[in-house]
Amino acid sequence: MKIALLGYGKMGKVIERIALERGHEIVLKKDEFNTYDGLSTADVAIDFSVPSAAVSNISASFNANVPVVSGTTGWLEHYDEMIALCNEKKGGFISSSNFSLGVNIFFGLNEYLAKIMNQFDSYKVSMEEIHHIHKLDAPSGTAISLAQGVIQNSNYTNWTLEEAKANEIHIEAKRIGEVPGTHTVTYDSPIDSIEIKHTAHNREGFALGAVIAAEWLAGKQGIYSMKDVLNLQ
Repeated sequence: MKIALLGYGKMGKVIERIALERGHEIVLKKDEFNTYDGLSTADVAIDFSVPSAAVSNISASFNANVPVVSGTTGWLEHYDEMIALCNEKKGGFISSSNFSLGVNIFFGLNEYLAKIMNQFDSYKVSMEEIHHIHKLDAPSGTAISLAQGVIQNSNYTNWTLEEAKANEIHIEAKRIGEVPGTHTVTYDSPIDSIEIKHTAHNREGFALGAVIAAEWLAGKQGIYSMKDVLNLQ
């Protein structure tokens, strides 16, 4: 399979290594200094860039009739626009805040726990996410996905980085060293606390999941999620 890498930073290089190990060919390594030459020859594109480049990368892929796997976060104000373009071009698209198998299992656990805890008013939910100092957006896309998972399965209506009001989920975002990513969801009451936590040890899980998603998406049309890729429905 021919893969175009849209974004060639630390994650792009890990994705490249894993893709090559799995027998794929890299036809484009797009960074801020080169063009999209080679994109149209790809079977699938993988976008791990920066928020300011994501929309251009995704749009270029759809316009070249190349399905896209995007792990970039911080650009979701343009999500509906990209979905419309994907549908217009009959493209294929998977956008996820996190591609690791463990995190996607964690998402499911978080939603299940939210349904249970919604019955108990004495518990207040909050979240903490810790990432490396180079991460540009806060809170992380994964933390936002976790918050949305709670909101969809409870009486909470919003998340905030500030002090939480009624029916709001407080997210504390920390940037420390080279931490790959740690996410904690806590339900706290005057009597006790319940906590679930996912800790990434390196970038390998994110990269492998993105390549697996690209393998799955190649040749398909439509809008999908990692639940589809991993059969976690």
